[in-house]
Amino acid sequence: MVITGRFVLLALAGLIPLFFYPAPLTMLVWAALLLLVLIADLLLAASPRKLRFARQLPASVRLDESCSSRLTIANTGARRLRGTLRDGWQPSAGARDARQRLDVPGLERRRLSMTLRPRRRGDLRSKQVTVRSLGPLGMAARQLTVEVPGMLRVLPPFRSKRHLPSKLRRLRELDGRAAVQIRGAGTEFDSLRDYVRGDDVRSIDWRATARRQAVVVRTWRPERDRRVLIVMDTSRTSAARIEDEPRLDTEIEAALLLAVLADRGGDRVDFLAFDRRVRARVASSQKGNLLSSLVQAIAPLDAELIEMDWTQIPGQVRAITAHRSLVVLLTSLDSGAAEEGLLPMVNQLAQNHVVVVAAVQDPVLAELRGRRSTSTEVYQAAAAERAILDRAAVSAQLKQAGAEVVDAVPAELPPKLADMYIRLKAAGRL
Repeated sequence: MVITGRFVLLALAGLIPLFFYPAPLTMLVWAALLLLVLIADLLLAASPRKLRFARQLPASVRLDESCSSRLTIANTGARRLRGTLRDGWQPSAGARDARQRLDVPGLERRRLSMTLRPRRRGDLRSKQVTVRSLGPLGMAARQLTVEVPGMLRVLPPFRSKRHLPSKLRRLRELDGRAAVQIRGAGTEFDSLRDYVRGDDVRSIDWRATARRQAVVVRTWRPERDRRVLIVMDTSRTSAARIEDEPRLDTEIEAALLLAVLADRGGDRVDFLAFDRRVRARVASSQKGNLLSSLVQAIAPLDAELIEMDWTQIPGQVRAITAHRSLVVLLTSLDSGAAEEGLLPMVNQLAQNHVVVVAAVQDPVLAELRGRRSTSTEVYQAAAAERAILDRAAVSAQLKQAGAEVVDAVPAELPPKLADMYIRLKAAGRL
């Protein structure tokens, strides 16, 4: 039961007769009248237990895009139900019309639609709806909370997709040059051509030579189906907010761009989200579109407030591939954590694989380093300078161990990581 503001005003109106007839009997009569009005209004209100609900939701929506959540309400009772309905979406769902007026005649149904504009990636849930059925006098209402579960998966926005066409053009140009210019290199058969002086005699195709009655050689190109393994750190360091979004979200953007670029470039792509256990895993050998599989696996990921266990990474890499691969580690370059776990692991991994370490750089550090007007800003500048020097030292140690390092601000990390992949491919290191 819920009383409304109209009932409160009616109760306050009882002060007027009390002012003229200040007696206990007057108070008792007014209280009895209020009680009768309240009971009558409740009895005449339609029962919310007679309602039946059905929810309709899209399977998924991209972050920052809008979608509609529809509720179908069927009134199985004979009385007309007037009141309000509130859908129990969490605040990050961005429900604009979570509270709506409800008017359902007896034995009929109505459909309510509310707009959702999610502000957070992941799985959003609405477990229940609350209905208030008002009486005809509007003094009181029956209230009931009903379980109507619904789940909406909010996918990463993939804003770095705008860089994909330019990167793919560079990759196609690279493949074209490799097919024309490289002789006798690689292990994948490309074509047959006539023998010219200087060709390796081991490349002569004797069967084709016999058929054509002219000396013919095979040409080769570097393998296209190389392995690219993207390892994303989901430990506590990925929860840090940089430029108003978690570091994990920037890593997701970089991983999506690199994965789609490598997949369309003909390479086999594997993805692994890890901290102390596997949080998500996707392989390009699985059926279906790689991008669709990736965004579905990545969407519910959250940073775990635990330390990263780098000692398990070599074993995880061996479980995925035994061949030489490009291993991309999306993590942070915090000096303490890197020196204890990341550096020894990279030393071990670089012996058998090409390793790239990609990290998100906080642009605030560069801003603080340049402000020295007051004594407080001087101390802040010194702390920022120390942090920048520590990152540079860690980067130098990683390069010394044989890894490539991409350290960039959030907007530049995805395209720079894609450029690193293209440079490694152009240099024949993949």
